[in-house]
Amino acid sequence: HVTPPGSPGRAQGEERFRLHLPREPSSFLLPLRRYGLFQKQLHLLEEVENGFDQFTRSYQTFGVNRQASGGLLFKEWAPGAEALFLTGDFNGWDNFSHPYTKKEFGKWELYLPPQEDRSPAVPHLSKLKVVVHTKNRERLYRNSPWAKYVTKNDTSVVYDWVHWDPLQPYLHIHPRPKKPRSLRIYESHVGIASPEGKIASYTNFTVNVLPRIKDLGYNCIQLMAVMEHAYYASFGYQVTSFFAASSRYGTPDELKKLIDEAHRLGILVLLDVVHSHASKNTEDGLSRFDGTDSCFFHEGPRGEHSLWGSRLFNYSSWEVRRFLLSNLRWWMEEYRFDGFRFDGVTSMLYHHHGVGMSFSGDYSEYFGLHVDEESVVYLMVANHILHSLYPDCITIAEDVSGMPGLCRRLAEGGCGFDYRLAMAIPDKWIQILKEYKDEDWNIGNIVYTLTNRRYGEKCISYAESHDQALVGDKTLAFWLMDKEMYTNMSTFIPMTAVIDRGIQLHKMIRLLTHGLGGEGYLNFMGNEFGHPEWLDFPRKGNNESYHYARRQYNLVDTDHLRYRQLYAFDREMNHTEDKYGWLASPPAYITAKHEGDKVIIFERASVVFIFNFHPSQSYSSYRVAVEMPGKYKIKLDSDAVQYGGHGRLDHSTEFFTEAVPFNGRPHSMLVSTVQYTFATAPALAVRFTHPVQRPPQQPTLAMRP
Repeated sequence: HVTPPGSPGRAQGEERFRLHLPREPSSFLLPLRRYGLFQKQLHLLEEVENGFDQFTRSYQTFGVNRQASGGLLFKEWAPGAEALFLTGDFNGWDNFSHPYTKKEFGKWELYLPPQEDRSPAVPHLSKLKVVVHTKNRERLYRNSPWAKYVTKNDTSVVYDWVHWDPLQPYLHIHPRPKKPRSLRIYESHVGIASPEGKIASYTNFTVNVLPRIKDLGYNCIQLMAVMEHAYYASFGYQVTSFFAASSRYGTPDELKKLIDEAHRLGILVLLDVVHSHASKNTEDGLSRFDGTDSCFFHEGPRGEHSLWGSRLFNYSSWEVRRFLLSNLRWWMEEYRFDGFRFDGVTSMLYHHHGVGMSFSGDYSEYFGLHVDEESVVYLMVANHILHSLYPDCITIAEDVSGMPGLCRRLAEGGCGFDYRLAMAIPDKWIQILKEYKDEDWNIGNIVYTLTNRRYGEKCISYAESHDQALVGDKTLAFWLMDKEMYTNMSTFIPMTAVIDRGIQLHKMIRLLTHGLGGEGYLNFMGNEFGHPEWLDFPRKGNNESYHYARRQYNLVDTDHLRYRQLYAFDREMNHTEDKYGWLASPPAYITAKHEGDKVIIFERASVVFIFNFHPSQSYSSYRVAVEMPGKYKIKLDSDAVQYGGHGRLDHSTEFFTEAVPFNGRPHSMLVSTVQYTFATAPALAVRFTHPVQRPPQQPTLAMRP
């Protein structure tokens, strides 16, 4: 609490804060302590490194960098090493001809002058290795942790460091788009972005997928599995080379072109960044880089994640912070990403990493010795630097714990993220579809799950992401329609009851999540049109098959398949939000959540949403409470024929309000709903009184006054 000027206890001109503490101040003081540690880190950066600007540009001095003279400077941090040598194509793989010189603080340097023609001593695309001699007399062959490009041949499982230094690198043409008021994210994986059973390319994504994303109305892409990972089936979450864009999809320049083209289309691109842990690989990863168990990681059990089988960073180490913060800067500067989705934040926040925890929301779960303050302060520093250097940068936290203040400003003791993922929502939808009959859906619990978020901390809502699509689970569409998706999705045959129910609920679930669940929305690629089956990467358990490691966009391109109808609804849903901006508006005002009627009604951004989830009951003259008087018109109707509905609502109908207070609102109107959903958007008034008969499950309708 800031005591205002002229108040008792404050002298004229005094600038001090007067803090009024609660009776039990422990949970209040801990954020203050974290903020103090954060400020200390910034002070040290200023004192030791002359600020964070050069500190976070350390990729310009570490690894290998061409100098103005044409020479190459190699630099590594290997505090536990006895000696370092450089070997590779350039010296016939001589292990001793090019030694590094030991510097202070565990750093090593090697300078290679240019050749007589002033060309670099190591040509572009040459293979390299750092030869590490340990104090235990081992000789280890390592990739530079700062390697910007790594590849492997078909017969090897180990990635090799390849010197990337093209004479004419790709130059971005288009500026970054402005930060949108509403964030609609298309979660994507380049490698599976093709109907073909193979690893797709950056170029394929640029040419074939970006136009679809633009057409669908998404204004942001979250790119997964870009940071190089030796094991494809890890979905990109076992990173081996942090500065290298995955070569299995193409070259660094092809990724730059993808991002540049997205920017031309007005689409932001976020990187799914993994700073919560790293692969245990030694030959092509960070683990035991200098021959010791520590270096980048904690020693002993603290340095290993028991469930993920990976290494955990030592965020208290100066050089680890240099590495990770420079990594963020590298992706922003070199590739011109627009921000990050930070993976595994829950694991970072706590010493227990969230393993075996069921968070109830009690403050004792978030403040105490079980919180890893080193990790928390690292995230605070990372957010501060990113938002200071790039004001429009977007950061999203993948946190399931509900840590208070995660998405509040640093000055408030928060961690500085812009959004957190609303991870309980997709789990709730899967639970409902797996465990409950339609007539047993708990409407109040659904609304509670969709609205249960910390006020003032923005959330990204989603009905399903890649997690729900992975092998062992199924997409929402497959839970709803299962094997009938193989035989009954053609418009040439009548809809079966299963397909009818599945198509209607698929649309309703997504619109309800979109409208009520958060301040941003996310969809995993292909799920917008009801992608069947599940996602499974090639591995020994499936005979290295790519059959399920693909997205079948060809289903949307087939005119007579109903996937087109789901695609069309998703497209119109996003474009309607773009027009009215409910994601950028304050939380919804819920006027009805009726258990018996299975009806949910709420207002947001001058749009009234009406959902009828009853599997068999339609309603005529259903009274709907509204704040704004006037005339209302239908703007989005899940029962429209073009979206796979039955066309039972007359879109020319105008609904007029009456001065009849209802459900906490001063005005109300009468509408008719058909089974399964109905979202309304205010136009000026609405009156809908004639009864509508409908089959078992249906629409969602959006009206605007």
